[in-house]
Amino acid sequence: MVQGTTSDAGKSTLVAGLCRVFARQGNKVAPFKPQNMALNSAVTIDGGEIGRAQALQAVACKLEPHTDFNPVLLKPSSDTGSQIIIHGKALTSLEAQAFFGPESRNYKSVAMNAVLQSFERLTSQYEMVVVEGAGSPAEINLREGDIANMGFAEAVDCPVIIIADIDKGGVFAHLVGTLALLSVSEQNRVKGFVINRFRGDISLLQSGIDWLESYTNKPVLGVLPYLHDLHLDAEDALVDTPQTANNSHNEKLKVLVLVFPRISNHTDFDPLRLNPNVEFNYVSMQTQSGSSDFPKADLIILPGSKNVRADLNFMRQQGWDKAVNRHLRYGGKVIGVCGGYQMLGTEINDPNGIEDVAGSSKGLGLIEMITELTEHKTLQQVQGQLTLNEQQASVNGYEIHCGQSQHVEEQTQSLPLSLSFVFQDDKPVQERFEEGYLTADNQILGTYVHGLFDSPSACQLILTWAGLEHAQTVDINQIREQQLERLADVLEAHLDMEKLTGSLV
Repeated sequence: MVQGTTSDAGKSTLVAGLCRVFARQGNKVAPFKPQNMALNSAVTIDGGEIGRAQALQAVACKLEPHTDFNPVLLKPSSDTGSQIIIHGKALTSLEAQAFFGPESRNYKSVAMNAVLQSFERLTSQYEMVVVEGAGSPAEINLREGDIANMGFAEAVDCPVIIIADIDKGGVFAHLVGTLALLSVSEQNRVKGFVINRFRGDISLLQSGIDWLESYTNKPVLGVLPYLHDLHLDAEDALVDTPQTANNSHNEKLKVLVLVFPRISNHTDFDPLRLNPNVEFNYVSMQTQSGSSDFPKADLIILPGSKNVRADLNFMRQQGWDKAVNRHLRYGGKVIGVCGGYQMLGTEINDPNGIEDVAGSSKGLGLIEMITELTEHKTLQQVQGQLTLNEQQASVNGYEIHCGQSQHVEEQTQSLPLSLSFVFQDDKPVQERFEEGYLTADNQILGTYVHGLFDSPSACQLILTWAGLEHAQTVDINQIREQQLERLADVLEAHLDMEKLTGSLV
């Protein structure tokens, strides 16, 4: 099990890298994260939902994502509430007090039972299971009933390594302090440390490593270098856009993605963010500094959201609705994906308080469509054909949403997107339907399908529609494979793999 001294210490990346190292050695290996809190998620082969990081780790293991890889997923819908997903299915929303107060015991019992069931299934099917912790094991207020870190490790007698990020500073204090706050039995199951994101001459760090090993009687299993331009699916945080040289032959397509407080599945846009022909920018409250005027853009994208009505209200507070309308008046293009698609409609109803307080909100009114949020969540993988400007391209993606939308047909032009999708039991169910809408003026496209840009031919078609001449695309799946191989090479070069595997017996 990989645990970290902090969030973003590098747990997800280290687990993904180890999974690829063990997989290419010929081991039958699987990833596992008992409990995850993230807004980026993926649809699994068995028709459920797990964290995006575990889907990436499954790819590292050369496996299809499965709900057992992340049996408990928490998706924050407000500052105090989260949707709880057990074995891939959403149960209910609880307030923070219910998680951490006396009322939380029933939840934690149910959650731990789900975690142990999944772990038992994995250990019966795979030779190796690489486990990822969550946050830090030294959070005193979260220790009781813990299922994400040492509570799980103790329950299944799992050895642990602890990773810390030296780039943040204070790496020795992080490691020593974390170890000191663990119980004696927990300290004994820590088999060593990994120092992450080191820049410079390793010899300058050696005296500190010698002291740490002497003080804790634990080995440093490796020091990993800072990996510039490592492009892997983010668990939750937004990733900086890489700086690329201007293309002298083609003017770049200017793309803006609006950053809502509850933005979800922003990994949808990695193929655009990494495209050298796209000038890609996120627009947030911080970047705007109180101004509702957007930078010049060809395409504005409204992404997914875990709390559509609240994020729509936030959008209006920033004046972004007016900026989008102004963008359209000047001939710009707009795409809404999932929650962003719902915002484009005329009305969003949440009569049962599925995402937040029960009620209704007026949409942006750019598509004649009414959405109602329901308890039933659509989770399905999809594949089919996207048609734009009389051109077709293959699509592979997924849907993950609570809302059901109804259109006023005479006001909109259907976007031909014929899909077949797969449910449980690996049985394909062929069903042809029109998914998504294109307005009659050819300016606004909306769809429930995530992953449209992952398919190079579909991405190229959309970029051409948005105004990029001679559109070229990147293959995000190929990039993902290249980066996992690069990561595995780095781990093999900088970790003492013999000491690591030997200590984990």
